[in-house]
Amino acid sequence: MQRETQCPSTRAANVGAASMDTERIERAVREILLAIGENPEREGLQETPRRIAQAYAFLFSGLTRDPAAAIDASFHEDYEGMVVLKDIQFFSMCEHHLLPFWGMAHVGYLPSGKIAGASKLARVIETLAKRPQLQERLTDDAASTIARVIKPRGVAVVVEAEHMCIAMRGIQKSGSRMITSAMRGLFLSDPRTRNEFMAIATGQR
Repeated sequence: MQRETQCPSTRAANVGAASMDTERIERAVREILLAIGENPEREGLQETPRRIAQAYAFLFSGLTRDPAAAIDASFHEDYEGMVVLKDIQFFSMCEHHLLPFWGMAHVGYLPSGKIAGASKLARVIETLAKRPQLQERLTDDAASTIARVIKPRGVAVVVEAEHMCIAMRGIQKSGSRMITSAMRGLFLSDPRTRNEFMAIATGQR
């Protein structure tokens, strides 16, 4: 069954309504250092709380941004072929352990009288990635955002990522990649359209 193409941006905008409290992050990092038995006053750690606060302000900056606003310009065009932007590199933080996951996203859509700039599609991925995230949610939210804003005949998003929560802890399997996909419209209902996208984006036939 096709999922509702409701954009998740309203939900996200509420989460990120307030600016980030970096001083609170610094205090929390100091407490973590104390809790693990470290001395936050030693030379190598004195600036760590500040550095982490600054890093988090960047890594989670997508909480205060609406991914739909990333597509701030679209153009009327009668082109009806498939549009694919592949190998969009991203870095994100898994919300379960606040450890990184990263990889490539591939985005495709079938225009319905309106096209978006390639950089705008990449910006949607970037905005969603800069939040505490799940790969499944990132994939689905990207498809829903693009579907709602430019209203194409179909949208496809495939994300391939490696997760440090798998590589450096737990099962400790480095090199494993997780692949997720979200399809809307003709990409969901027409196998030939879906297969064409997969062949272009990932080389699968």
